[in-house]
Amino acid sequence: MSGSNWIRQTHRWLAIVFTVTVIVTFVALAQENPVEWIAYLPLLPLALLMITGLYLFVLPYVAKRRRQATAGGS
Repeated sequence: MSGSNWIRQTHRWLAIVFTVTVIVTFVALAQENPVEWIAYLPLLPLALLMITGLYLFVLPYVAKRRRQATAGGS
């Protein structure tokens, strides 16, 4: 599996983890005396989603630049 495919698969799994943590947070905060730090639980998967998402967003532009540089340099 290439690097970009690995990042793409990681991004998909992080989306699932993020969704589950948001659901768990909603349930936990709906309790009578919720633990307040539980509200921060989704932030780690969200940060990782942002990093992988930005990488996947930039990837086509970098590939286009590489193609143009290769075609122009021949």
